[in-house]
Amino acid sequence: MKKTILSLSLVLFATLGFSQVLKPVKIDSLVTVSLPANFTKKDTLGQQIFQGTASLGFISVIRAQNAANNKPLNKERDLKKVFNTFADGIRKQSRNGSIMNPRDTTIGNLEARVFTLRIDNSGSTGEAAQLRKFILLYTQDVTYTFEYYYPEARTELAKAELNEFSNSIKVAPDLKRHDQYISNAKGLSTPVKIGLYGGLPLIIIIVLVTIRRKKRLAAEG
Repeated sequence: MKKTILSLSLVLFATLGFSQVLKPVKIDSLVTVSLPANFTKKDTLGQQIFQGTASLGFISVIRAQNAANNKPLNKERDLKKVFNTFADGIRKQSRNGSIMNPRDTTIGNLEARVFTLRIDNSGSTGEAAQLRKFILLYTQDVTYTFEYYYPEARTELAKAELNEFSNSIKVAPDLKRHDQYISNAKGLSTPVKIGLYGGLPLIIIIVLVTIRRKKRLAAEG
């Protein structure tokens, strides 16, 4: 246990030595978020992936273009169904993952889902527990996924940076609630299926990004 704590402390201090200040970056003409100055951008199959190492965590933002025939969801309940399906899909990709603190929030005029995926492989691989904070923003045309990834042992230390990243997400006033769903009435509609199926490729991309990140971290270690 002492060796584990010492190792985490050494990694923490090494990371602090390469502190990255977060700076505003335009994801597109409608969405802006602050990223580390060393961020990279990759374009693949209609997706833009922004990644960078911050002072205490790893940041990833995915902008995924929805299908051309994607239609607005009819009701708020449809949107929540999309959120729930997305979170459940992410959880199922991790054998020892569990969803923590799911909640809905607003970013500008839009509704968003916030949740944390806790991954604890300590019983199988001995790896310390990791936390992945997700913010999902869904619109008719584009789905945005914001993620902050860090060791659970850094929770208190990373809190300020995590809040800075989360609070930096800005959307243009042009984006309105009707860009997500049409009616204020409750209930489940047929177009929700489009939103659910459209979210599956994004989940796959997030899984691939996570695998690549682990390989890179292992190589660096």
